[in-house]
Amino acid sequence: MPNFVATSLKNLKFPFGADGVEFLWSAKAGDESLIYTKTGKKEFFLLVKDKKTEFVVKSDKLTRPASLGTIQKALSVYKDLNVLDLKSSTIAIKNEKQLAKKEFILNDIQFLEKLKSGEFKKIFVEIGFGSGRHLLYQAKTDENTLVVGIEVYKRSCEQVNNLALSMGLKNVILLNLDARLVMSLLHSNSVDRLFLHFPVPWEKSEKRRVVSAEFANECQRVLKSGGSFELRSDDKNYTDFTISCFLNLKEAKMEIYKNRFLDVSSKYEDRWIKQNRDIYDVVFTNLIVSEQKVLHGDFEFGTVLEEDILSKFENKTIKKDDYFIHMERIYKKDSSEKNGGLLLRVAFGSFYRPEHCFILVENSKASYFIKKPLLTYENLKAHSTLKEYLSCSTS
Repeated sequence: MPNFVATSLKNLKFPFGADGVEFLWSAKAGDESLIYTKTGKKEFFLLVKDKKTEFVVKSDKLTRPASLGTIQKALSVYKDLNVLDLKSSTIAIKNEKQLAKKEFILNDIQFLEKLKSGEFKKIFVEIGFGSGRHLLYQAKTDENTLVVGIEVYKRSCEQVNNLALSMGLKNVILLNLDARLVMSLLHSNSVDRLFLHFPVPWEKSEKRRVVSAEFANECQRVLKSGGSFELRSDDKNYTDFTISCFLNLKEAKMEIYKNRFLDVSSKYEDRWIKQNRDIYDVVFTNLIVSEQKVLHGDFEFGTVLEEDILSKFENKTIKKDDYFIHMERIYKKDSSEKNGGLLLRVAFGSFYRPEHCFILVENSKASYFIKKPLLTYENLKAHSTLKEYLSCSTS
């Protein structure tokens, strides 16, 4: 990531800016200062780290915009306006490809917006697409179907993104997210086909497997009536485990195949076939129409007193059965007023997909700043506990 190192700063008074970039205020905690930055419709923090003999300036990880060009420009303007002595810089762009938008790689918010558009009548989802051979085949075969790929390895997402661009595809979404989160975001009865090909078996740790009793229930919920979930694996124990999970559903139609030929194979499958290993397929067909998943609640705080937060805030973790809260850090806004405001950095929500947010407290009000949490069951429960911890009222 781009950054620069300065031995001294001008410490200009906020707000200041140039060339469409605004630096509006700062908040400080220990040796760190966060600079609230706006450029166009984008808002984020620059992070200034005071290392006594020098200052390291870079983008804050939690609020970092997707566009590398936006970060480069903000750092360059800040450097030109507020640096007295520059020691080193990595702002210069060496490769124009760095600025290229990752067209198919979306975050969770962008994914939800895409689903709302209703552009595609059919949706396929593949969990753990790896090299993308099967995913790209599905997308190319039926261009009227939205093909959503979920993959925890960022490099795989970037490689498949480039392949999809080179193929001229317009019906692909790639998510570098946990599959459990994505499943929770999908509407009931919305998916036509769901693929899980050659998942890691995790023989010594069943709870790390993609498939579980909860996963089977979520599959049934998100699949349309007549939609299917398809497992393909070379591991018989994992296959048997998957069958048992889906047979525990109240209604289940299942087909089981051994060494079935498909029109497209993954690189792992090619390897297993060369080694004469058996390949197993389990196809679950959903027969029911599920109720829509409705979550009630909001992420409002109400009244919060800054002095109360200052007196009780500490770096601590609150753990519950299905969610947690980690109070990470408290920053004080620079202001000539007595109560200039506070900025809290917190992590909370589910263990498999924690939210990382800032909470701005000023004028006896608190609100999530720059981005709000996703509306999920775990986040709502965590927010409620966080609200109690901050001694918020509803007035």
